[in-house]
Amino acid sequence: MSRLFGSVRSRATLGATLVVAVALVAAGAAVLLSLRANLTGEAGTRAERSAQAVASELAARIPLDKLSGLDAEDVPVQIVDEDGVLLAASEDLERISGTGTAEVTPAPTRSGADDDRDREDDDRDDDSGRSGDDESLEPGEIAQGASYTNGTATIDGDTEDYRFAAVEVETPDRGRLTVHAGSPLAAEHSAVGTALTAMLIGFPLLLGVVAGVTWLVTGRALRPVEGIRREMAAITASEDLRRRVPEPATHDEIARLARTTNATLAALEASVERQRSFVADASHELRSPIASLRTQLEVAAAHPELLDLDGAVEDTVRLQNLAGDLLLLARLDAGERPVGTRVDLAALAREEAAGREGVTVEAEPVEVSGSRGQLGRVLANLLDNAERHARERITVTVRREGGEAVVGVADDGEGVAEADRERIFERFVRLDAARSRDDGGAGLGLAIARDVAVRHGGTLTAGAAPAGGALFELRLPLAGADRGVPRA
Repeated sequence: MSRLFGSVRSRATLGATLVVAVALVAAGAAVLLSLRANLTGEAGTRAERSAQAVASELAARIPLDKLSGLDAEDVPVQIVDEDGVLLAASEDLERISGTGTAEVTPAPTRSGADDDRDREDDDRDDDSGRSGDDESLEPGEIAQGASYTNGTATIDGDTEDYRFAAVEVETPDRGRLTVHAGSPLAAEHSAVGTALTAMLIGFPLLLGVVAGVTWLVTGRALRPVEGIRREMAAITASEDLRRRVPEPATHDEIARLARTTNATLAALEASVERQRSFVADASHELRSPIASLRTQLEVAAAHPELLDLDGAVEDTVRLQNLAGDLLLLARLDAGERPVGTRVDLAALAREEAAGREGVTVEAEPVEVSGSRGQLGRVLANLLDNAERHARERITVTVRREGGEAVVGVADDGEGVAEADRERIFERFVRLDAARSRDDGGAGLGLAIARDVAVRHGGTLTAGAAPAGGALFELRLPLAGADRGVPRA
């Protein structure tokens, strides 16, 4: 069962079919009940009219054997007195139930003396007054309302269900009488049965149509999803991140899913390519100092007098610095977040500029939140870059601008061409003027500086200095400003 309904398509079809089935059953039951109530009410109305007609004749003192209402072929009628004694009934009535009086044969007709005695008793009763409901009707008056019951009656051998109405009448000569008249419920049974048969036949067909349409529509709607799944499976198997999933020409959720998936694949491809390039460049950068150091050690082993100790130490330091840079980049790529401590950028700038020739610091106290060590590394890298390109002077400024702290490092060198102002922040990138490994470094300083700036919720950009050289501008949110540490 779990495998049968393991797909979205089958579950959607089952859910839609169940909902429609419940709605159809509820609507069908309401229709049947309403139809039955209406038809039963109409039968009761017909029965009441028949009973009212007989009661009118009784109120007019028409003898029982002259009542026209007793001759109706399909209307069973009973007339009973206050004691429940049957006085008259339809001549073809053979059996009856539901009226409270199962008798179908009237009691024997009493003599005229008995009738005169009854009338005298009635006159005495009228003189003495009746209590209770007897006072509500005057002689010859018919009760307004009627009571209804369901039962059966057999007329000329045919037994049917009937709706009976009971109407009371105060006769001048016989006292309070009750007329029971019935109306057949055959039409109600036939209509309800026909409607029920139509529902039993039509509902399954309608449910089948709903299930089929839902299955087809859901399958058509999910077809692009299956295409996306197959393409993703192929991309996973081939490890070719250049491939993209098909995007349907619609504007629905599936189209947005496809576009988001392709954007994710593009970001993943860029990340993998960046990682591959990083590994290749790192290997290339590490190979040079390692090869140089090995050569010096091999020469020293064969000819100790030729050992260049200063060169070996320099290569070792360079190798150590490169390893430290690679480790920091790895931590930044892994999403390491800076510690949220307050850092005074003015004091930090003076600290990093101390001991450097030609560096001037113009700073006002400005505090930001972040890692003092990482922000110091940013300033150190910017100053190292400026020292490699400046002619005589380097200026460091720290100021407050709106809700940001702005640190500027400007030199009086040749500057950075506008086309290269973004490329210089890529890893292992060295411009032609700084291709020398001794002078230009490994090309990681500016990349590390920008990554640290981004991790602190800021930016690092390159521009032109007023003196004509390069200007690197670091912007960070002030401590307490409503900006969080950036995303990984």
